[in-house]
Amino acid sequence: MIAGARYGTLSTIENGTGHPAISRVAMAALDDGTPVLLTSALAPHTAALAKDGRCSLLIGELGKGDPMAHARISMFCHAHRVPQDERIAMRALFLAHHPKAKNYIDLPDFGYWKLVVERASFNAGFGKAYAISGAELVPG
Repeated sequence: MIAGARYGTLSTIENGTGHPAISRVAMAALDDGTPVLLTSALAPHTAALAKDGRCSLLIGELGKGDPMAHARISMFCHAHRVPQDERIAMRALFLAHHPKAKNYIDLPDFGYWKLVVERASFNAGFGKAYAISGAELVPG
């Protein structure tokens, strides 16, 4: 589910207020399942991650019928900026998932974040909820 996800809903802690703030973000995943985000320094969620890396990421695809019957996973994470020496690999990974990102990926305000998953809540549909540790979900 994580490897195939192209976007997610990111929750950060809003600077100044402490309120939860939610954004839709494009994402990719490393081979071990670690979620990777590409964000602009102009986005409030980037500033929030820079100040406090605690965040949550919800992924899941909707289909026909009852949206509560579709699988989804909420991950509780710590975001870490990707160091300069890893940017080339992250660029290739991200473009493989998002070819249209070539229009903005090299702009100077864009940067990558790895989300270290502490734990997750997987809901496979009504009555099928599971708690998963970060080590179980992303063993690498």
